[in-house]
Amino acid sequence: MAEAVVSVVLESVRDFTIQEAKFLSGVSRQVEAAQTELEFMQGFLKDADARQGQDTGVRICVAKIRDAAYDLEDIIETYGLKVDSKKKKRGLKNVLKRFACIFKEGVDVHMIAAEIENITTKISALRSNLQSYNIKEIRDRDSGGGESSLQLHERLRRSYSHVVERDVVGLESNVEELVMHLVKDENRHQVVSVWGMGGLGKTTLARKVYHHKKVRQHFHSFAWVCVSQRFQVRNVWERILIELTSATKEPKQEIKDMTDDEIAKKLFLFLQEMRCLVILDDIWRTEAWNLLEIAFPNVETESTILLTTRNQAVASLPNRNAYRHQLQPLNENESWELLEKKTISENADIEGLIFSRQQRHSLGKTMEDIARDWLSELVERCLVQVGTSGSTGTIKSCRIHDLVRDMCLLRAKEESFLQIKYSLQENTSSMAAEATQLGKIRRLAIYLDKNADMLVSSRDETNGHVRSLLFFGLREWIPKSEKGLLSPLKDFKVLRVLKVEGLRARRVELPSEIGNMVHLRFLSVRRSEIKTSPPSLGNLVCLQTLDFRVSSYIDMVIPNVIKKMKQLRHLYLPWNYRAKGKVELSTLGHLQTLHNLSSEYCDLKDVGRLTNLRKLKIRVLGSLQNLEEILKSTSSTLNRIRSLIVKNDTNSGEEQAMQIVSSCPGIYKLTLDGPIAELPKELHNYPNLTKLVLWSCGLKEDQMGILEKLPNLTNLKLFEKPFEENTKILVFSRGGFPSLEFLHVSRMDQITELRVEKGAMPRLCQLCIQFCSGLTTLPDGLRYLIYLKELTIRWMCRELHRRIEEDGEDFYKIQHVPCLLIGEPLD
Repeated sequence: MAEAVVSVVLESVRDFTIQEAKFLSGVSRQVEAAQTELEFMQGFLKDADARQGQDTGVRICVAKIRDAAYDLEDIIETYGLKVDSKKKKRGLKNVLKRFACIFKEGVDVHMIAAEIENITTKISALRSNLQSYNIKEIRDRDSGGGESSLQLHERLRRSYSHVVERDVVGLESNVEELVMHLVKDENRHQVVSVWGMGGLGKTTLARKVYHHKKVRQHFHSFAWVCVSQRFQVRNVWERILIELTSATKEPKQEIKDMTDDEIAKKLFLFLQEMRCLVILDDIWRTEAWNLLEIAFPNVETESTILLTTRNQAVASLPNRNAYRHQLQPLNENESWELLEKKTISENADIEGLIFSRQQRHSLGKTMEDIARDWLSELVERCLVQVGTSGSTGTIKSCRIHDLVRDMCLLRAKEESFLQIKYSLQENTSSMAAEATQLGKIRRLAIYLDKNADMLVSSRDETNGHVRSLLFFGLREWIPKSEKGLLSPLKDFKVLRVLKVEGLRARRVELPSEIGNMVHLRFLSVRRSEIKTSPPSLGNLVCLQTLDFRVSSYIDMVIPNVIKKMKQLRHLYLPWNYRAKGKVELSTLGHLQTLHNLSSEYCDLKDVGRLTNLRKLKIRVLGSLQNLEEILKSTSSTLNRIRSLIVKNDTNSGEEQAMQIVSSCPGIYKLTLDGPIAELPKELHNYPNLTKLVLWSCGLKEDQMGILEKLPNLTNLKLFEKPFEENTKILVFSRGGFPSLEFLHVSRMDQITELRVEKGAMPRLCQLCIQFCSGLTTLPDGLRYLIYLKELTIRWMCRELHRRIEEDGEDFYKIQHVPCLLIGEPLD
């Protein structure tokens, strides 16, 4: 962990000095020396991280190194941002005079330089301390010396076939199932995969099977190899062949003298001719299997390869005659926890994990793309389980296993990565003492309950080091006093992440001191009752995500300072907001997400300069002047939009709303909210459109003909009068919606009949119908939907609920659906 922290800080300092070198005048020599010392330290931390558990002295030393690295980053960035601020206030003239005045204005160059030198000296001394514990310097290219943390970790978790656990409970049925597949003669599988998250007992299960009496009687030869993350193909082949042939000294040497091709061929023939069982334990990647399988028969054979993996892609093995066995937790329903319930939610920003260097090396991917790739890899390795997915396959929510969560919390506490406070009544002095021993608290998650009388204590001296501050339970918490409720936030001087979501306090304002949190990258007050934001908000020049989606009934006042936040990547404006003049956005060149762009308070021409924009939610208020001309000037940007939401809040804006949609032909997701009447005729030619949401549009009945011809539409949601009020029958005609998989119909009280013709929606797998009080029966055509896997019916009239009971008149229409979710009827 310390190595990771130092790497993070080093990368951050490098990026900052490259981008802001002109603001580090006077301390550049000290910064360079600090960078060099951190680079030296990296090599020692590879070994030190692995040795922490073995030596308390090493553990304390490593904790001090982490703190020193974080302090160094805070000092350098604070200084650079202060100098930048002074420069902007004074303008570009008189550069020398400006730097001469820095001391008077609170930026003491000599003091900062001395602090950086002191930390550098401290890091150097800590490196010497590590050497006194016989910690070795390990570089990535070193072949000698001590083991790296990864090497030690792999050696400690390496499995051996002769180690058989006794009194293993809960795996008996898995053992018997696998043994049955291994020893059967008909329809047997050449490859058997045991897949599951770390810690579930895959290796234990494999050992049980490996030593099972029936297995020993069935196979003639056996081999067990632990592959793990880093391996050499040749070495794996050698070990398998030596074990299968029970080779003595001379045959062993013969095998070692073979070329790679010779050993692969010999192993191939041996497995083909004999009846062998080979266990490949702990394969991490598909690439590993692809390299190894060259030596395994791809023709009929009585040999079997059994592999264990935490990677779903490895377990699938689509090109082989394979059987896949997923090892589940002993109590699956209770052992997976939603992330947002017991730990930081997936939406929370985890600062400092992805850097520009990683982004540059990822073929044009954004940091968000890289993060999604990492999350997908965690899912493949069964460390994270997907909760819900979006229409394009993106992960919307996820869960972690109890074992993983407990391990993460333990490591977080040991290494002062994160502290979780469940009540503000806890003894802060004892917490501070613990923090002193293990390192400064850098990330703080606070769970509020009814006994809490404030958000956070201003007396806690650890506040000055916290980088992430997240509050949970705010929606259920009612503050005893709203006066000065957010004032203590001013004590968090190096805060990078602040989440205050769901705060119910109508007289609370964002304090002007929030402008002093110049390190902030993430700020969210979503669903809070905050009415105003101060002009000092413009000081937050490092901000990357700003979420101002306060409660919808709040009319928030927005100062025209967002244009100064040039690093913004995701901007969520309030649903209702006011501003003096226009809110300028044209300077936000990094912006990817822009929600609630108001045609009344924003200039649509600004969108043309947002060349990285991918998600846009626009609110049409009143008549837009020269819209066609504006759309032409912004066409190159609008072509890149992937998700578009258009909210028409005026009866005269239908044509303008459609003009906006017609200017975004590359969209994957489209939401239309408010009066529309007619869809763009070219909509069926949109090649990427997969998700469509229609809300209170009042479409003409004949528009269903346009919808059902959308070739790639997989997800359709119809809410609250999507068609005009006199539409009583909704018809899904034969051949319509050829790709539709998900259909959601809600709050369509005027509909008295749903009609599904044979051949309509042939791929539909999920259907939800709710709050449609006019429907008294389900369509007979549901019985034709052979791929329908899940049907949800809730808050419908009692007559319909009666008819779909097991003895009801309509039950035959839905009896083929495996999952029926029937909720409460309407009163």
